[in-house]
Amino acid sequence: MRVLVTGGAGYIGSHTTLALLQAGHDVLVVDDLSNSSEESLRRVAELAGREAQFVEANVRDEAALDKAFADFRPDSVIHFAGWKAVGESTEIPLTYYRENIGSTITLVETMAKHGCTRIVFSSSATVYGEESEPPFTEDAPTGATNPYGRTKHMLEQILEDAAAANPELSVAVLRYFNPIGAHESGRIGEDPKGIPNNLLPFVAQVAAGRRDKLMVFGDDYATPDGTGRRDYIHVVDLAAGHLAALDYLTDHAGYHVWNLGTGQPSSVLEIVHAFEAAAGQEIPYQVVARRPGDVAESYANVDKAHAELGWRAAKTVADACADTYRWQSQNPNGFADA
Repeated sequence: MRVLVTGGAGYIGSHTTLALLQAGHDVLVVDDLSNSSEESLRRVAELAGREAQFVEANVRDEAALDKAFADFRPDSVIHFAGWKAVGESTEIPLTYYRENIGSTITLVETMAKHGCTRIVFSSSATVYGEESEPPFTEDAPTGATNPYGRTKHMLEQILEDAAAANPELSVAVLRYFNPIGAHESGRIGEDPKGIPNNLLPFVAQVAAGRRDKLMVFGDDYATPDGTGRRDYIHVVDLAAGHLAALDYLTDHAGYHVWNLGTGQPSSVLEIVHAFEAAAGQEIPYQVVARRPGDVAESYANVDKAHAELGWRAAKTVADACADTYRWQSQNPNGFADA
């Protein structure tokens, strides 16, 4: 296939771009590098033995996106680009609505203009909100608790409406749980700009000496150790899920939703201790107040993805911690070390 990947220089995007290239697909990455590095794509090319094409642009830029479609002529799109921090979204909600919803509408309109009819959309388990009880099935009630989750929830509805209006459009909505880990080579991994919003890169930066200690947001949840429990999925497994969804869309039009997770939750402190085992060192931490919008537990029922896509997560939390430690050890300052 010819696959246009928005946000393909980012964490999940770079791992998926690598998987696409290794599977023989031609790839064009469109990324504004606001929270990513072009160095990730150079390393992807090194690992794959072939390059993805690259256009530096925000997906909301209609002219740039139109030219990218006209030049590359993709038959499929994987859409990662967007702002993604729960806490930040409560502070600057209008930015999240503008960037996430605006970019996706521009993208789908451009797809229609150029006759591209397949899209895999990066959604989130945050759409399940507080009215559902884990493990979440794809038909569980939705209703996000924060602006980031609401953008994902709204975009799912927008894409469902678009698919209903266009019988040729094939949409795969992938509800991620908590991606962690890095490529086993240590060459690509998660490299957030500024203070990490996700748990494992923060832990890794503490281990590397870039940060003094981890902040644990709340230890008074109704969980075994009081800290929030999440479904942590290795990013390499997550990338494989995108390729499985893309393959499914070649023969199935319409709107489809799948959870991508492991089905097994781990608490914040369990992740900390697993990383300590991988790194052979203690991770200092301090318990602070809960973050707005966080829920106590979130984990997936993944039976539908296994039945329909033939996909199941294969890697463990221990694998992810070992791979993250290798990535951070080899790249203490992320891609800035290149």
